[in-house]
Amino acid sequence: MLLLMERKLQEVHPLLTLCGQIVENWQGNPIQKESLRVFFLVLQVTHYLDAGQVKSVKPCLKQLQQCIQTISTLHDDEILPSNPADLFHWLPKEHMCVLVYLVTVMHSMQAGYLEKAQKYTDKALMQLEKLKMLDCSPILSSFQVILLEHIIMCRLVTGHKATALQEISQVCQLCQQSPRLFSNHAAQLHTLLGLYCVSVNCMDNAEAQFTTALRLTNHQELWAFIVTNLASVYIREGNRHQEVLYSLLERINPDHSFPVSSHCLRAAAFYVRGLFSFFQGRYNEAKRFLRETLKMSNAEDLNRLTACSLVLLGHIFYVLGNHRESNNMVVPAMQLASKIPDMSVQLWSSALLRDLNKACGNAMDAHEAAQMHQNFSQQLLQDHIEACSLPEHNLITWTDGPPPLQFQAQNGPNTSLASLL
Repeated sequence: MLLLMERKLQEVHPLLTLCGQIVENWQGNPIQKESLRVFFLVLQVTHYLDAGQVKSVKPCLKQLQQCIQTISTLHDDEILPSNPADLFHWLPKEHMCVLVYLVTVMHSMQAGYLEKAQKYTDKALMQLEKLKMLDCSPILSSFQVILLEHIIMCRLVTGHKATALQEISQVCQLCQQSPRLFSNHAAQLHTLLGLYCVSVNCMDNAEAQFTTALRLTNHQELWAFIVTNLASVYIREGNRHQEVLYSLLERINPDHSFPVSSHCLRAAAFYVRGLFSFFQGRYNEAKRFLRETLKMSNAEDLNRLTACSLVLLGHIFYVLGNHRESNNMVVPAMQLASKIPDMSVQLWSSALLRDLNKACGNAMDAHEAAQMHQNFSQQLLQDHIEACSLPEHNLITWTDGPPPLQFQAQNGPNTSLASLL
């Protein structure tokens, strides 16, 4: 656990293997053994998720889920108070259940199973609500904040920005009640606001939020995640931040000393390099980076990165006039985006399918794709207007100190809708 906290991930794996053998061979009371197994498996699952290895973690996660089902059927009174050292009980089993839901949500979000993430978040929050009526343990608020942080990211992907914003406000309220909680989650909170700003096309505010988050974190993986997203903001902004952008891209260069060992973040860094090369018109270079992203994302079932890479490759082939190859990329991108579901990739894919079919003379398919694109546009536009009209939208201007206590109502949205249409 200490090695995980110190980010010494290379040293963790052999020690986890040894711990697993010790736990399996330990002879003792059933509930104590299962409690130790849950403790061990939570560390193992966390290790894989930290490393961005979403596919590799599946067997451990399944064991953990089975283990918590077993422990929930055992009774605490089965523990025999013989040796006090044998009575190690790291968490009440009700708290363990919430923790298992939480790591399942983390896995589902990274893998791009967002409906599954929603399902387990609902279960965990319901359980937390019941527990908080009887127990004021600070760990329950920490669980709640981490759950909300993950489901907020899911909402932004699935096109529910207004709900995401209200949940960001919930995190603010929880942090207002606990200075320690705010200290531990301030960087994540500003990162979430940055992601929200990107989703509503408030790029200056996104830059301010990500910059604030960078100032507040010393966590390597979070730093790399923020820099990757900030770089994508600068890429979209064109030539305004060229010097800073080149500096950022060099710091998260996946071909050379990448700052963290996360498979997922390194794959995302290749995608951002591909996006940059695409905007620069260097299409062969972009294809190389995106194929590397695809190879890495397919290896670990990173569905959202796969969908994003496929649609961008499809766009590149379309620009180059290779309509057949473009179609081969865009169709699976649309299928995967529908499964996630990722509204932005669906919008992008449907626009490309419309243009591809029009260029190939497939009038009926072009009309169907145009209708899909119109439907996605309307859904996103409606959600955009609703989110920007909420008083909580003013949170995008908060970059210093504790979260504001109140939000002033807005007259209406003041952000550009052009990027949605």
